Amino acid sequence: MPRLSEYLLPTEKQAPADAEAVSHKLMVRAGLVRQMGAGMWTWMPAGWRVHQRVVGIIREEMEAIGAQEMLMPVLQPAEPWRKTGRIEIDELFKLTDRKGSELVLAMTHEEAVTFHIAQTVRSYRELPLIVYHFQVKERDEPRPRAGVLRTREFVMKDSYSFDRDQAGMEQSYTLHVGAYDRMMERTGLRFYRVEGDVGMMGGTGAHEYMAPCAAGEDEIVLGEGYAANVEVALASPGVAKRGEEYLRDGEPLTLEPAIEIGNIFKLGTRYSEPLGASYLDEADASHPIWMASYGIGPARIVAAAVEQFADEHGISWPKALAPFAVHLVALGKPGTPEREAADTLYATLEEGGVQVIYDDRDIGTGEKFADAELLGCPLRLTVGRRSLESGEVEVQIRRGREQAPGLPLAAEPQALLAAVDELWRSLP
Repeated sequence: MPRLSEYLLPTEKQAPADAEAVSHKLMVRAGLVRQMGAGMWTWMPAGWRVHQRVVGIIREEMEAIGAQEMLMPVLQPAEPWRKTGRIEIDELFKLTDRKGSELVLAMTHEEAVTFHIAQTVRSYRELPLIVYHFQVKERDEPRPRAGVLRTREFVMKDSYSFDRDQAGMEQSYTLHVGAYDRMMERTGLRFYRVEGDVGMMGGTGAHEYMAPCAAGEDEIVLGEGYAANVEVALASPGVAKRGEEYLRDGEPLTLEPAIEIGNIFKLGTRYSEPLGASYLDEADASHPIWMASYGIGPARIVAAAVEQFADEHGISWPKALAPFAVHLVALGKPGTPEREAADTLYATLEEGGVQVIYDDRDIGTGEKFADAELLGCPLRLTVGRRSLESGEVEVQIRRGREQAPGLPLAAEPQALLAAVDELWRSLP
């Protein structure tokens, strides 16, 4: 694990002048991301660690429902998009190569995956099937905003289920609902699964996974046992708007801004029919394959976590997403007894498999503490002169900035690691 004296963590005292969302401000200030152009963001090392923690959770839950990982290209022929009627989408990047061939930069991969399934699946015996990938998406976003929340390029996990009929599609959809619920629960986010609109995807139904927060540009209406986005709610029986108030069967609903972090769609035969994805049943009769698609954005989950858990001092990661479990701060110059004690503790944590970032920089104490609170790792351990005097490592729990009982500085490595592990297990 890295030492901050050698690690690329470009923290900033001030937020970008155009930043309004808390996640935009703090992710830049904490050195997690850097902007290259409008809607184009680079993930710096610590930020990418968080992003990949989300990816790891998603991958585990996809594998658990039998999904097979693959990888499809971002650059694609335009023809499949023309066949599905989506070539005219304004946000779709379109280009030609040197030979004049028409191409697109994919904003989602329904056309690509259906193209491949049409070539490879022939029999009912090969269904059901679920495939997924993590891939860059490109979107000609007219108004990039809020840091990594609305960008022109982003990584998305999209999965696709292929079934013999509507009943099979519903079963695959239910599998994904369970997987997505578990993903959300594991991230530690507060979330709602709400009824959504099919939009440009088409199909017969959709749900959105929404993380409530002030920076959200979507709105959801909530009631006892009810949650939906505003458009779906107003089109539903029994829901009405009276002035600024939403009612369902006469009962008031609450309105809350939220970030859309996932979206799942029942596509039916919307893509299989124009792209020729079919199968032969037991009697050798041909049928179109029934499909559903399922997207989730790791970057949006990261930003939503920042939004939901930040305080006035910086980020406060849920432990499932934190770039490091422990932020170790050494007080004292190189060669001093307190620095040697910190070096020893760092070696113990590293050898014990603890994810630790070690601030061994020769800078002021205040700056070290400010950067630790800004980065937001769940535990901060501090070793300084007071530690040598008391015989204890100072412990701060980042969530709430609470001081915890100190750890014995001279403890045997296994005892110390066990104490750190016990602390870690107690965290949210």
